[in-house]
Amino acid sequence: MNARSALGKYGETLAARRLTDTGMAVLERNWRCGRTGEIDIVARDGDVLVVCEVKTRRGGTFEHPMAGVSPEKAQRLRDLAERWIQQHGGAPPGGVRIDLVGVLLPQRGAPVVEHARGVA
Repeated sequence: MNARSALGKYGETLAARRLTDTGMAVLERNWRCGRTGEIDIVARDGDVLVVCEVKTRRGGTFEHPMAGVSPEKAQRLRDLAERWIQQHGGAPPGGVRIDLVGVLLPQRGAPVVEHARGVA
């Protein structure tokens, strides 16, 4: 595993912990759909299915992690959510929501984890 993928995995672990701490149930991590892409975290928030993109950045010169979802990425997440639903028995009664968790790892101090609901 290279440093970049290790950083991403660490950020996803922090994000999953944040989601479960807020009462959500993590159903799956790193769900892949062929060449279409990957959903970082699939979770349930009550009767809502949540497709969650995780962006992890080290403190410094990179853009803030919450700025990391372009309109194209948002559309890809919606498409992946549809495929996940098709493979897992249909949409839940509460529908589907796309969230973003941004993880910022400062050079000193604790990681900062931000959760934005319904970003796309």
